[in-house]
Formats: sequence, C-alpha cells, structure tokens
Amino acid sequence: MSIFVDNLLKGKTVLITGGATGLGKAMAVAFGNLGAKIGIVSRKKENLEATTGALSSMGIEIDYHVCDVRDPSQITESVTKLEKSLGPINVLVNNAAGNFISKTEQLSPKAFDTVIGIVLQGSSYFSLEMGKRWINSGIHGIIVNIVATYAWTGSAYVVPSAVSKAGVLALTQSLAVEWGPKGIRSVAIAPGPMPTEGAWKNLIPDSSFENTMKARNPMLRLGEPSELAD
Repeated sequence: MSIFVDNLLKGKTVLITGGATGLGKAMAVAFGNLGAKIGIVSRKKENLEATTGALSSMGIEIDYHVCDVRDPSQITESVTKLEKSLGPINVLVNNAAGNFISKTEQLSPKAFDTVIGIVLQGSSYFSLEMGKRWINSGIHGIIVNIVATYAWTGSAYVVPSAVSKAGVLALTQSLAVEWGPKGIRSVAIAPGPMPTEGAWKNLIPDSSFENTMKARNPMLRLGEPSELAD
C-alpha cells in the first residue's frame, strides 16, 4: 500500500541515469507506479531492454537510450530522443555510479578518472543539459542527486567515490542557490547501505562485513531499494 495518492505524478516525466538496475530501477518502478512516464539511460543495452520490458508489463510508460554519462554529446542525444518519445522531462535523477574497494595508494589515474567521470562529471553534465533546457522553456524542473553519507565524513578505501559524491553535494547546494530563483529545485539524497547486486559485488567482501553493518544499525538491518524509492 502506497503512502501517496494514486497518479500523484501523472503528466510528469522522470529521467533516471543508471536506471536499468539496482536503486535506479527501484526508483523507476516507484515513480512509474505513481503515474509518471519514465526515461532511463545506462551503458548496457541488455539491462535497459530488460527493465523497459518489465516496467512496460506493469503498465508503466517507459523508454530508454544507451548513454555513457561521461560524454556530453551522448547526454544531449539521449535527452533529445527521450523528450521526443515521452515529452518534456520534469525530474532528473542523477543516480549513475561507479565504485569499488581499493587501497588508495594502489589506484591508477584511470581508476580515479573512471569513478569521477561517471559520478561527478556525469551528474554535472546531465544537470547542465537539463538546466539549459528548463531555463529556456520555463519549466520548473527538479534535480535529485544520489550521494552518500561519506560525502560529509569521507571514507577510507573508496576515495574516488567519496571525492565524487562530495563534489555532487557541492553541485547540489550551488545549483539550489543559483537556479532556485528560476524555479529549478536541486536536492540530494544520501542512502545508507542497501543490498543491490552491483554495490554488494564491488563493496562487500564477505558476509561478516554485512553482519557488522547490520549490528551498527539501530534497526539491526540494512535498507531496501524500495525504501529509497519511497
């Protein structure tokens, strides 16, 4: 049972980066169930096709476009294509991410560039693309940036991600001030640990570490992707 009224987002279009799997997919389902049209982008066409098929079978209007968020030209192409099929985009969710555990001194420049490119540059490029369109058209859009708690605290062994998420947090705050008077809201959400296939494969070395995280949580459990979507 949803806490929201039926069709709360009817007439709205939501674009989610990294929307084919994990938290992005969970948010796509939640927004779609509230009546929104959904656009998703990712680098892997097979994941996009699978998620599009699954959500379409639920009665959700959805389309996708293959996109590497590190490439501004691909972003422009994706937004143009999705707005042609779904109509003007009202909400951008910058969710695409890359992360893995490593001793910082063992990281190569390429490792840094990859994570920073996906998380910080990708979020910046997509926000800029949508911001320009919204300002020119007068649409009061919303940017939702998925960050992490270590954007404030920092974290060992995930330094490229921590640096990137801190940058996205600064981007969120800066655009909230600059674009707020234009009717564009910029907000950030920092979810705690949530068991998704991609995150767990790259970040959780064994079950004992997962149990430790549960024990540290007052509710003695981890979050669920559907909870972030709500």
